[in-house]
Amino acid sequence: MKIFVAHSSNFDFKNELYKPLRESALNIKHEILLPQEKGREIITKDIIKSLDVFIAETSYPSTGQGIELGWADIFNIPIICIFKEGTKISQSLRYVTDNLIVYKHTEDMIDKLDRALKKLSNH
Repeated sequence: MKIFVAHSSNFDFKNELYKPLRESALNIKHEILLPQEKGREIITKDIIKSLDVFIAETSYPSTGQGIELGWADIFNIPIICIFKEGTKISQSLRYVTDNLIVYKHTEDMIDKLDRALKKLSNH
């Protein structure tokens, strides 16, 4: 599946999000697009339209991510929101998905994402 991972820039996303994803089996099974892996990339509606799944790391609020979530919702792209245990997330996320995943640490995040992606690919 072609998967886009949206996130805020207000945390160490390269080590806490990108590195675990790239080093996991998910990286072999799926085409994962990480928007700031090679510098800041402009995300367009056409990129969002081409996705199979949109994953949003929502532990940290982000206006840009909210816009991208809206596009994914409009184009009926399945959305998975992930966030760290203990985080207070925006209640408006429930308007775009009921697929909300709480994780404790990076290994837990990868495991839960793998299970959620398997469910989506079986539908």
